[in-house]
Amino acid sequence: MNKKKDIRKIKYRIQELAKLINKHNIHYHQNDKPIISDSEFDKLVIENSLLEKKYPNLKLNNGPNENVGGKIKNKFKKIQHKSPMLSLANAFDSKDIEEFDERVKKYLNIDIKKKLDYICEAKIDGLSLNLTYKNGILISAATRGDGFIGEDVIQNILNIKNIPKKLKGKFPSSIEIRGEVFLTKKDFENINSKLDDKNKFANPRNAAAGSLRQLDVNISKSRPLQFLAHGIGHSTYEFTYFDEYYENLEKWGIKKNNINLKSSNMNSIFDFYSSINDTRSNLDYDIDGLVIKLNNILNQKRLGNVGKNPRWAIALKFSAEKAKTIIQEIDLQVGRTGSITPVARLQSINLGGVIISNATLHNFDEIKKKDIQIGDLVEIQRAGDVIPQVIKVIKKSNKVNKLINPPKKCPVCGSETFKAKNEAVLRCINTYGCYAQKISQIIHFVSKKGLNIDGFGEKQVKQFYDLKFIKNISDIFILKDLKLEIQKLEGWGALSFNNLINSVENSKNINLDKFIYSLGIRFIGEVNSEILAKEFKNIKNFILASKKTDILSNIDGLGPKAINAIKDFFSYKQNIALLEKLSKHLDINEYKIENINNFFNGKNLVFTGSLINISRDEAKYLSKKVGAKILSSVSKTTDYVIIGEKAGSKSKKAKELNINTLTENEFLKKINS
Repeated sequence: MNKKKDIRKIKYRIQELAKLINKHNIHYHQNDKPIISDSEFDKLVIENSLLEKKYPNLKLNNGPNENVGGKIKNKFKKIQHKSPMLSLANAFDSKDIEEFDERVKKYLNIDIKKKLDYICEAKIDGLSLNLTYKNGILISAATRGDGFIGEDVIQNILNIKNIPKKLKGKFPSSIEIRGEVFLTKKDFENINSKLDDKNKFANPRNAAAGSLRQLDVNISKSRPLQFLAHGIGHSTYEFTYFDEYYENLEKWGIKKNNINLKSSNMNSIFDFYSSINDTRSNLDYDIDGLVIKLNNILNQKRLGNVGKNPRWAIALKFSAEKAKTIIQEIDLQVGRTGSITPVARLQSINLGGVIISNATLHNFDEIKKKDIQIGDLVEIQRAGDVIPQVIKVIKKSNKVNKLINPPKKCPVCGSETFKAKNEAVLRCINTYGCYAQKISQIIHFVSKKGLNIDGFGEKQVKQFYDLKFIKNISDIFILKDLKLEIQKLEGWGALSFNNLINSVENSKNINLDKFIYSLGIRFIGEVNSEILAKEFKNIKNFILASKKTDILSNIDGLGPKAINAIKDFFSYKQNIALLEKLSKHLDINEYKIENINNFFNGKNLVFTGSLINISRDEAKYLSKKVGAKILSSVSKTTDYVIIGEKAGSKSKKAKELNINTLTENEFLKKINS
């Protein structure tokens, strides 16, 4: 009898464990909001496994161990986009649009007075999606990811009505169709009404993103997501004009954005922008600006991109959202490059669906200029993803508060502060010893634009650094040796530790430009990282540059501030040692040259005089794509000087040094061969 009672208790406990494990799996994997620690979760899993092993006849058919990898997945499959998904540079007024138009014409070597057709359309505030069709059949649907590799969410989008599983009519044998996944305002409200306060989404965009990236596809399918196409990636058929592509979209059965305009008149474009800005509150979905892109796709390809931004398109953003609140405190933050930034701690306020409690005050000159003090009622502004900022003081505080003066010592490490000539920012001089700078450097290294190590944010970095588990960025790759120590920590367990180590291992394969960016060298952002990657091709050459810093001054497109910052970085022996150590931990991919067999691959080129058929910028861009180096002056290391009209002293020097010269037509013939 007692034995039967025991069996019933064990059976009940196994059933109870199954419910608990499944419940916490949902909180962890689907909602990203665990309600118990990893160690507590691990105890439940271990207890369940031991009972199933001891009493196999009581094991449930649909127990928690059976569900792992089924309904609840650990991660999405990664997909490489055939054509990169670029992000748009921003414009904020008519002057920015006119300058954009002028840049396009200058690059294409077109008369400034000539009119170019642009396609303008409302910029939907949603989540970018790349649909790949092969022979008309949808084979993948990927998020933007880092622009090169996204996550395959095809199972999550199969219920979206305006994403056909098969294209109609005539279509390319292979094509990437790009667009935005979003929720209407009404559907957003319906979803939030069914969630408790803790789990409500802040705005429709967050709700769309959260719905699309559910690991339980049934949740995604239950959400009324919508899709509108706005772009094209790789295609086996070469469209000449964007409006031609749009006409085909409708024939294939895919909806496009109907809030659009084709125009070559800058004033008409800005009037269109103003009209949709005035009426956007009446739309059933959120938009945050106007996308303006060149209609001629062949010219789009000529223009290419600068870093992650296409030269042929721009986003004209709507006016920033503003609100009034009170400054409760002013703190000083020390950033990755030693910048000391005053930050206003605000009386929390909802601005555009986001709760704002902090705003940047930029620098101490701004505080003095705007006469900002604690207790003041101020106007704050937030535009898109930009950090909120204090615009002006609305009403001064009745209290007499101390003036916020620039500190002579770093508020974190106590080192001297300095302000460089022609700079407004105050900095800590202790670059490699300041706690705040060291922490920020590690956070930058593991960030999405750097190595993109999931589950390793500011909180984890500080925790491991304070415990001396990591002293610098290279120590991240030996964390796997600290398994027992980390799993004992509050909030950690076997599951979270394994997830972290898997993320670290996955991050080891990285492109050279992303690696250079991740180092956090001042003035070396995404654009300059790509310039350096093109120049040095591999990590070995980049490290060798530390011994030949004079070659940096001859890299086309690299400004003096960036050059000095790299020289300063290389002047520290510990940085060179760190690079060598990292190159052993990581698999750093060489920069790929599009046409390695081109005549100019590996050649040093100098351009002089005015080019007629293409602009100087385009000539340089084409040269770099095939592996050539652009030099600013003629020397014995120069292989060819390309001579345009009204060539000056560089042409003369080429003859003196017996350097090979080419006309513009000769250059074009060889570059296109």
